[in-house]
Amino acid sequence: MTNSKSEPGIAGQRRYRAFMSYSHVDERAARTLHHWLETYRIPARLTGMPSPRGPVPRRLTPIFRDRAELPAASSLDQEVRLALSQSDALLLLCSPAAKASRWVDAEITLFRQLHPDRPIIAALVEGEPADSFPTALLTPDSHGIVHEPIAADFRPNHDGPKLARLKIIAGLTGLPLDQIIQRDAQRQLRRVIGVTFAAVFLALMMALMLVFVARARSEAEQQRQQAEGLIEFMLTDLREKLEGVGRLDVLQTVNKRALGYYAEQPDLNALPAASLERRARILQAMGEDDFKRGDTVAALAQFREAYRVTETLLTAAPDDPQRLFAHAQSEFWLGYVDFIRSRNDSALPRFEAYQALARRLVAIEPGNRAYWRELGYAQGNICTIAVDGKRTAQALKSCHEALETMERVRQLSPDDPNIAADLANRHAWMADALRIQGNNAAALDERNQQGDILQALLQADPKNAGYLQDWMLARYSMSQLLHALGQVKRAEDMQQEARADVNRLVAQDPDNNDWRVWQKKLARPLTQARN
Repeated sequence: MTNSKSEPGIAGQRRYRAFMSYSHVDERAARTLHHWLETYRIPARLTGMPSPRGPVPRRLTPIFRDRAELPAASSLDQEVRLALSQSDALLLLCSPAAKASRWVDAEITLFRQLHPDRPIIAALVEGEPADSFPTALLTPDSHGIVHEPIAADFRPNHDGPKLARLKIIAGLTGLPLDQIIQRDAQRQLRRVIGVTFAAVFLALMMALMLVFVARARSEAEQQRQQAEGLIEFMLTDLREKLEGVGRLDVLQTVNKRALGYYAEQPDLNALPAASLERRARILQAMGEDDFKRGDTVAALAQFREAYRVTETLLTAAPDDPQRLFAHAQSEFWLGYVDFIRSRNDSALPRFEAYQALARRLVAIEPGNRAYWRELGYAQGNICTIAVDGKRTAQALKSCHEALETMERVRQLSPDDPNIAADLANRHAWMADALRIQGNNAAALDERNQQGDILQALLQADPKNAGYLQDWMLARYSMSQLLHALGQVKRAEDMQQEARADVNRLVAQDPDNNDWRVWQKKLARPLTQARN
């Protein structure tokens, strides 16, 4: 263990896992976090593991929290100085009030003097970093170096409370964050019932299968095919069921298990093309789930790696339908991220490339329903850009083309609920194209057609979170149109129904960032909801 500096008259033996420094304006946040940290149990499989902070303890106790107002003096009192000297880390609650507090600055300065080698963890509980990080936190040391603190952002649209708390655990124990997240997720999985049990069972089966592959070299090819068959199931049937119940946390665990299989392969380049395509699909699935959780940075990393793989495979076989299809998905996801970020000029070329690939697929296999469906998606994306940019004529044309294509697909598969949901979505965008033209009555008619399809789907599958989300969004838009047409009471009733449904969805999966955003929108009055 590294020796630390100590002041004369202050005992330096380690007594506290951390010293919590905060403004007393943030007393409630400090008390809540202090209680959570001291009652949190480190996952059993991590307890005792070596780390830069020493063996990982079962609990992070005690953590010093000053409960009394500091005296009106010019320096820190003896109890605080003693506690700082005996603490393994400094846990700093950052807020505008903390930045304005001279005592917080003094505690940071003294801790760095006493323990220049021990970590400072900055927990942002309010405000922007520039307005909330105390001056002493970013002050260069004697060598002119600014030591970046370990940061945890409690704000809802950033890390959020759950991830921020786990980041603090990682900082206090010295364990990698991804290891803590994985172990914490595994512990929570034991509490999940129904379809979650099936997901955990299948994930364990795959893990056992991969161990067997590693030990039985003579049967490697046969075992590889079995493992990838299971991965294919996880990417298709299992994923569809988990999406239906809105469990992003379980989807994330399943994706990591699947991707872990490829990480254990000694040489990815030696894998067959089909295996590399499947890995790209896993990356796209992980990116989609990261994006839904609001982690755009992680999502982009997954989508870009998937794009690199699918582009390389397509270059080697430019007329292979499967590779065309896989690369079309890569173009779509990168364009979609740009679109959500309001970067339409960057999104449009991606969507146009996606549409060109879909047209090539249809030209190669005109009777393939899946390829026509993909073309409908691609046309729909062009429609989306036109509607968002309020280009009325282009919006009507592209949205109508997308609707016609999806109606053709529906005729080929009249009993497929997924295609019915796609058709409902196309009616929704056609409604938006008509709305920006000022034709609210025709737009409402398209929304009613969308609603008829969605209600039929929900009647057949009332627990499907995807259908419920679409029906919630449809009623949100219908309430806007009704309000514009002067049917205020009916509009308010419809908005209230949509609000109740989005509250149910958020309660079912609090990690879904999209649902939290819509919950905020639906909480506004009708006259403000589109702002």
